[in-house]
Amino acid sequence: MTPATLLAARLAAPLAAERKSAAVTDWAARIGWLVGLALFVALVYWLMREGWKWRGTLQGDLPELPTAPDTPGEATLTMSGRYHGSTTAGQWLDRIVARGLGTRSRAELTLTDAGLDVVRPGAEDFFVPAARLRGARLDKGIAGKVLTEGGLLVVTWEHGERLIDSGFRSDRSAEHTEWVAALTTMIEKNTTEGAER
Repeated sequence: MTPATLLAARLAAPLAAERKSAAVTDWAARIGWLVGLALFVALVYWLMREGWKWRGTLQGDLPELPTAPDTPGEATLTMSGRYHGSTTAGQWLDRIVARGLGTRSRAELTLTDAGLDVVRPGAEDFFVPAARLRGARLDKGIAGKVLTEGGLLVVTWEHGERLIDSGFRSDRSAEHTEWVAALTTMIEKNTTEGAER
């Protein structure tokens, strides 16, 4: 055997030793893991759904949402955007789900002398009478939604015995400041007129 052949044999030996057949896939174990994962996801979804229903039951004392009057008057401002939900005023994580207020949706807002009309395609519309408006501000978040600073218009209003914060985001966020100013002016005007009576 020549030295070159001997060297080639020595180099080929470790390569041959490293070659092994591929491991056989254990399909039963894989299917078991997939079924277990699917059951876990289904359980988490079911628990979330039950929690949502339970929260709605706890908030069952919330009265029916007001509807817009037949003649609300001329529009002061209008806005197209998204409704991101409502919470107990001052508690941005205490989501209100009763009466459809927990349903996120597109929204068309119209501010008139009569109040704030919120039209929501695919969800229940509601109206906030001017006398029930309590405040307006720019914020960065409401339950389940966090945006940049000032990216959310939050309107505080009274319904039944609750103060509610409702969050809206305009398709043109530059409008938010104008809305805060208009709502604040309306609230101050109603407060002054109410004090004079």
